[in-house]
Amino acid sequence: MKQIETYHHKKILVLGLAKSGVTAAALLHKLGAFVTVNDKKPLSENPEAQGLLEQGIKVICGDHPIELLDEGFELIVKNPGIPYQNPMIEGAIEKGIPILTEVELAYQISEAPFIGITGTNGKTTTTTLIFEMLKEGNKHPLIAGNIGTVASGVAQEAKEENNIVIELSSFQLMGIDAFCPKIAIITNLYDAHLDYHGTRTEYVTAKANITKNQSEADYLIVNAEQDEVMSIAKQSKAAIVPFSTRRVLSKGAYILEDWICFNGEKVMAVSEIALPGVHNLENILSAMAAAKLTGVGNEAIQAVLQRFTGVKHRLQYVDEIAGRKFYNDSKATNMLATIPALQAFKNPVVLLAGGLDRGNEFDELIPYLKNVKAVITFGQTAAKIERVAQIAGIKQIKHVDNVEKAVPEAYRYSESGDVILLSPACASWDQYKTFEVRGDIFIEAVHKLK
Repeated sequence: MKQIETYHHKKILVLGLAKSGVTAAALLHKLGAFVTVNDKKPLSENPEAQGLLEQGIKVICGDHPIELLDEGFELIVKNPGIPYQNPMIEGAIEKGIPILTEVELAYQISEAPFIGITGTNGKTTTTTLIFEMLKEGNKHPLIAGNIGTVASGVAQEAKEENNIVIELSSFQLMGIDAFCPKIAIITNLYDAHLDYHGTRTEYVTAKANITKNQSEADYLIVNAEQDEVMSIAKQSKAAIVPFSTRRVLSKGAYILEDWICFNGEKVMAVSEIALPGVHNLENILSAMAAAKLTGVGNEAIQAVLQRFTGVKHRLQYVDEIAGRKFYNDSKATNMLATIPALQAFKNPVVLLAGGLDRGNEFDELIPYLKNVKAVITFGQTAAKIERVAQIAGIKQIKHVDNVEKAVPEAYRYSESGDVILLSPACASWDQYKTFEVRGDIFIEAVHKLK
């Protein structure tokens, strides 16, 4: 870890805790800052805040008092989930107080270079693939960001020989200043988090921040099939490395005659890849490009792609029972994520779907239900999904109370050779705290069935 003097004796407010806030507050305290932590959760219910208090850090809990901003803070490090419309943030902007997220702190103290991955879909799978490829290739990777490990915590342990592979949200990227990954990836861009950003333009601008500080010595890996992404690439100073599943490129990553290729070199046959789904080929191509740019050999890339079957809750292979293969895609919290899951399989599918009702209909799914033989629904949107299933001509439709009950029903409607797929197309919050909880219940139900 670099012993920077940037924050020595500076008065800094850490707004919002969770893992990132706790780690950022402790780091800033270690760097000699005068840290105040403010979190909405009451102190009596806030063990993280209590732990910071024991370290000698000032803690204010239970509310976000706007008058705090009058205490002369020189910087705010905010939890990425706190929107910029929050009165505290709006007040700080009016006072000209800089606002960062802890990703910026991680960059400032890290001795290791970063490989940063952003986009709407595929971030976690791509991040995990790169990490596994670099590990297989003895490149000493560390993994950080939205994938579960706080970046500023990882950066404290990183050495020059490491590579920090980091998944980055638009929320995190809005709070950077000097952050500059050696390799940046933009997987794709679709409508997402517009309740936070307000407009698609603001969302895309936030994503584009991943390359704003890159130079000619850095790399930007981009989806060549998306004009919006390529428009970002045109503004970047980095060396552009495109990828495409649809056409052969003069450089970058692409598919030729059933081979994944990089800069004219055949790396591996597509038929040997374990991870299902056409959409995952995009993730594979971008991950391969990052691995090759880092000096990883083909054998290491092949070894990973032959064994990697998916990230948990993201089209994750669970088990096979009497010829039926079960897949957990609980992370599919909207139609946009369920569509590629449905496209991933040629075998007949029994689809488990439903969840939180956000007011939308599901007609966009209809063209992709051709391979679906039965639908098992649950949650608030059950009736809406049943309606589109009927329009799509699906005869076998069954409503159940929850995911646990959906699994044996799906088995009953299936036969050997079928795929039983949990891909809800909805958030989980009507019945489950997180999509992870929903996916774990599915996995447990499959094991019970077996």
